[in-house]
Order: sequence, then C-alpha cells, then structure tokens
Amino acid sequence: MLRIGWFSSGGGKASRDLLITTETAIRRRELDAEIEFVFCTRDPGESFESNLFFRVVNACHKPFVSISYDKFKTGVEGNRKVNVRALPEWRLDYDRRIMQALDNFNPDVCVLAGYMLVTGAEMCRRFNMLNLHPAAPGGPAGTWQQVIWKLIDTDAQETGVMMHLATPELDKGPLVTYCTFPIRGGIFDPLWAEVKGKSVTQIKKESGEAGHLFQAIRAQGLAREVPLILTTLKAISQNKLHITPEKTVVDFEGKPIDGYNLTGEIDRKGQI
Repeated sequence: MLRIGWFSSGGGKASRDLLITTETAIRRRELDAEIEFVFCTRDPGESFESNLFFRVVNACHKPFVSISYDKFKTGVEGNRKVNVRALPEWRLDYDRRIMQALDNFNPDVCVLAGYMLVTGAEMCRRFNMLNLHPAAPGGPAGTWQQVIWKLIDTDAQETGVMMHLATPELDKGPLVTYCTFPIRGGIFDPLWAEVKGKSVTQIKKESGEAGHLFQAIRAQGLAREVPLILTTLKAISQNKLHITPEKTVVDFEGKPIDGYNLTGEIDRKGQI
C-alpha cells in the first residue's frame, strides 16, 4: 500500500477537490494507497477558504497538522521581526518546523496540491514531493496563468500537465509523469483566429483571462490535472515507476526514465 503525505495551503475549491477525489479513489479501491496525513500552511480560523478545506480534512478523518506560515514569518510564533532579505532563511526555518511536526510519519510520496510555497533543499531530501505543473515537459514555468499567456505569446501547438519532483529551483525538478494535448485544430482554430495579429498585451487589455482562447486552454489543462495525479499515484503503487533515494525516476526494471508518458492511458480511459 502506498503511503501518501498531502501538502496544501487550502486556498480554494481546487485544493478541496483534489483531496476529495483522491480520497474517494482510495475508498473505492481504485487506488491502493492511504493518505497518512494532511499538512496545511494555514491555521483554523485564518481564512474562509482554508476553513472549508479543514472541513474536508475532518470529513476524511485524516491526521491533520497545520503551521501558519503567515504567523511564523511575522514573528507571532518565534517572536521575531520580518526582514525581507532574510526570507530565504525564514523559509528554511519554516520547513524545519514542518519536518519536526511530521517526524512520526513516513510517507512513500507527498503530493503538493495547492501548496503555495517553494520547498527548501532539506525538505526535498526528506520527502519525495510530487509537484503538479500545468505545462508539458520543456514548457513554460510559473503559475498556470503565466503558462497560458506564454503559450499564446509563442503561438504554441500543444501543451500539457506534468508531475515532477519538487526542488528548490521552481518547476525544474526531475520529471515523473506527464500528459500532453493539442491546442490547435477542433475548437481551438477559431479561437486562435480571434487573436490573430494581436499582441499578448493587447489581448490582456481587451479580454484578459476571460478571453475565449485563454479559457479553452485552461479548461483542457484543468480537466487533466486530477486524472494525472491519480494515474501517477496508481503507477507508483503498482511499481511501474519508482523514485530512488538519489531522487531519480526509474521504471519497473530500475532503468532511469525521463518521465512516464501517461497521455495514452488517460485518453483511453475517457477521463477527459
């Protein structure tokens, strides 16, 4: 049975849906796994959205650990003053607090699901942390909004979603799994025609993120995020791929791979 650690900032509906869907798959025995704990960067009462997240965690009956990052960095916990230049060291201090709080758990992998902090080197060594990134291998880095704008700006032909090992270098860790999809043909061609000849600056000014092309790319990517997470966890639980102590990804024969392409499996199952 695969032991999973769950990390989140509990900031919105997507964070709740990811946890609910994964726990549902486990209870239906579609995934041979157990969520060992849920960690959140916000404390109860800190925000409306995170309170809703805590309700989901309670309903799932999972061990729950929270350490407020906002309180930590402002010195409410630790009685320290904020120093912008010292934030990288603060981040490491915060990571150490997390590891101390989770010392009794031993997950095989951890899922960063709506976790809004970059993890430091020590925590990346301590855990096998899977980060979801809304782009294909070699695609744009950054938030999903930044990724989509870059795709539009470069007249991209396709994009995708990937899971990689978290490292201190944002969105640059070893590739674990991915899937791709075209953003040309079908419904996309008329949408590209709408923005033909326009710069990204002009598109942002005219329609912003409400634009038809922007929304269509987001919808196709979003539809693949949960299936990719579940299929990745299933592949690991079935020993189709493995993360070594040296933080490399290997197949069932122990051969290094540059990511496991799950495009066909996800599409064949009709999950999109």
